[in-house]
Amino acid sequence: LDSDDTGNRLRFQLELEFVQCLANPNYLNFLAQRGYFKDKAFVNYLKYLLYWKEPEYAKYLKYPQCLHMLELLQYEHFRKELVNAQCAKFIDEQQILHWQHYSRKRMRLQQALAEQQQHNNTSVK
Repeated sequence: LDSDDTGNRLRFQLELEFVQCLANPNYLNFLAQRGYFKDKAFVNYLKYLLYWKEPEYAKYLKYPQCLHMLELLQYEHFRKELVNAQCAKFIDEQQILHWQHYSRKRMRLQQALAEQQQHNNTSVK
């Protein structure tokens, strides 16, 4: 039983690390150029990994965009396009733009919330 527990923990860690690597478009390009996405067993493995979308597993992810990539990897057309370095570069640039926009938007929302709370506190007094 102890051996099974250790094996399950190791499997969890390996799959967690691999799924998070899928957030990196350059890694996806690397896999595509080496033919991994043409291997039916590998494609089936990607399908199996969809369980990471469940909340009890997703909560362990540091890079949630990996779930979107995992979803896109279910489509043959997307897998084929990843062979092209320009495709990976485009995805990488889009992720950076998203993060920049998200950070600014989140900061504005936090400022507005802080101002609202300050206004509410002064109104109550």
